[in-house]
Amino acid sequence: MRRLSLILALLLASPALAAEHGVAPGRGSLAQAIAGAEPGDVLELADGVHAGPVIIDRPLTIIGSRAAVIDGGGRGTVVTIAAPDVTLKGFSVTGSGMVNKDLDAGVKIAKGADRAQVLDLRLTENMHGIDVHGGRDARIVGNEIIGTRDPRMNERGNGIYVWNSPGALVRGNSVRYGRDGIFSNTSADSFYRDNLFRDLRFAVHFMYTRNTEVTGNVSIGNHLGFAIMFSDRTVIRDNRSLGDREHGLMLNYANNADVTGNLIRGGAKKCLFIYNAHKNLIWNNRFQDCGIGIHFTAGSERNVLSGNAFIGNREQVKYVGTRHVEWSHEGRGNFWSDHPGFDLNGDGIADGVYRPNDLMDHILWSQPAAALLTGAPAVQLIRWSQQSFPATLPGGVQDSAPLMRPLTIPVPPEIEAYEAEAAGRWAKGNYDDIDPDDLSSH
Repeated sequence: MRRLSLILALLLASPALAAEHGVAPGRGSLAQAIAGAEPGDVLELADGVHAGPVIIDRPLTIIGSRAAVIDGGGRGTVVTIAAPDVTLKGFSVTGSGMVNKDLDAGVKIAKGADRAQVLDLRLTENMHGIDVHGGRDARIVGNEIIGTRDPRMNERGNGIYVWNSPGALVRGNSVRYGRDGIFSNTSADSFYRDNLFRDLRFAVHFMYTRNTEVTGNVSIGNHLGFAIMFSDRTVIRDNRSLGDREHGLMLNYANNADVTGNLIRGGAKKCLFIYNAHKNLIWNNRFQDCGIGIHFTAGSERNVLSGNAFIGNREQVKYVGTRHVEWSHEGRGNFWSDHPGFDLNGDGIADGVYRPNDLMDHILWSQPAAALLTGAPAVQLIRWSQQSFPATLPGGVQDSAPLMRPLTIPVPPEIEAYEAEAAGRWAKGNYDDIDPDDLSSH
């Protein structure tokens, strides 16, 4: 009797087993299936077109193959998740409205729809791909998002938009076309890992975020790679910016960031742009083949740069300021491909100090027309005298312990193929309609 009583108690305490329901394509069938389902049920979409928009107002799992398509017919958001513990997996979503101010999207996770999972979907022809709009602890994993190519880039939607949604995990997604790959606004405690971004305005765009992680992402052929703005305590680690146009990485009013193990190469005007950003740790990165290796301005202070490699940049450093700034830490500086250093004691540290800029550089930045005098004897005399008598140098950057060897950061062959495909595109004048140097437009 005691054993029977225990079994009955367990059965009464356990939820009913989830039921599985097949959903045939057609108008209204998916909405009817949602309305008739019990919490925890599984709806399996048959191949074909299922009419949207639909609202999921109870905990459900909806699955299907890529050949099962929910089509919004150009009206509003295609699938709105309005309940916690909803899972979408495997199928296709298309045909949202195109009203940007209404945040029309393929999938929207509303406030209160916590722990939503959007897995392995294919989202095409939507204004925004996935809009995480207030739901906590969302999981956005393994999706393929192909945005629109019209209208102008600034008027398109984002691949993944995260607004005020702490705890989000965005991992292993592929985003192409549209405006920004990921736009995280007023959010915190989130993770953006191993995503691929191509043919966008910004790959990753942060505004007012805190305590977030951006790791293992790849940006190829975008106008700007990683834009971290008005944000605090961001970890930016092991990302790749390959063939982006303006900046590989921008820290604008970004503080307390850990910028580690990133590779930026291939034609950007600026590999790294630091604007009014403070107390950032920037170490073991490789900045290669840009117009400017690092542009450092607007009073940025208490940043540590160590172990980085600056290779083949037309201008390694552009420092706008009069202070003396040291770019080595605890006896370890950075590698500079234009530094003709010697290492007589074989400790891996060059024997001479590296100074990337002199008085003439400052004159050329403020008076570009002075470039006509670059080869003049008087200019060469000024530069020689500053090299011979360092006390005459203006304030600026120096590296007291430059490294003799650069670090290497590998790129997988499949990513190199995408990089080769995008190579040279900015030389053709395909600049669209943005100005990344106009910070107010971001």
